[in-house]
Amino acid sequence: MSDDSQVEPPSATGFWHNPLTKTALAASGILAVGLIVGGYLLGDGLTRAREADRSVTVRGLAERDVMADLATWTIAYSSSAGDMATAQASVDRDTAAIQAFFKELGFPDDALQPTGVNVSSFTQDGLTSFTVRQRMTLRTTDIARAQRAVRRQFDLVRRGVLLEEGSGMAYTFTKLNDIKPEMVAAATKDARSSAEQFAKDSATGVGGIKQATQGYFEITGRDGDGGGWGVADTPYKRVRVVTTVDFYLR
Repeated sequence: MSDDSQVEPPSATGFWHNPLTKTALAASGILAVGLIVGGYLLGDGLTRAREADRSVTVRGLAERDVMADLATWTIAYSSSAGDMATAQASVDRDTAAIQAFFKELGFPDDALQPTGVNVSSFTQDGLTSFTVRQRMTLRTTDIARAQRAVRRQFDLVRRGVLLEEGSGMAYTFTKLNDIKPEMVAAATKDARSSAEQFAKDSATGVGGIKQATQGYFEITGRDGDGGGWGVADTPYKRVRVVTTVDFYLR
């Protein structure tokens, strides 16, 4: 006895309507989209990483001319004699002459202070000589008056005061912290200008700061004096700072 019944093949319509098929297709679609998005993000991240490594290092300079705000003048003088009393009396006369000199110029009494005294003796052929050395220091913020005093320093010599080596006016600029922020900003601006020129020449653009280093502030004589009778004895100063900045390129 034969079985005449026939098994019908699954229809295409049934395949697509099968819940398992729909689930599998949805999962495959999500996976494909995920791979595409992941690949894009990976590629974009690598591009950004390469761009982040693109930078240029430049230096920026800022200079400013300033006037000293503190003047100090150390006056050293001495006298020698065969006895201590005579040497000391001569130094006392010089001290009175120095005090009168600065008072005539309008300095207050407390602007001039004794800062040191030294006594030494020397014996030769049985004769002893005593030397008394003294130092007086003028300290003032009146720069114009201090300059007038320096111009008239030979008046002290005419009064019999022999100024020893090392007697001289020193001018100092003490307000560096007041101008530091503005000067750093100016140096950074100058550095960006250099970076922009570099970027222009290489057909790129300048981004933000990657890293920056502030250089040392340097105070010199405005007119290029190099020290000794240059920097310290002039009230006209030049402040200089150089910054090193790394800029991103885009």
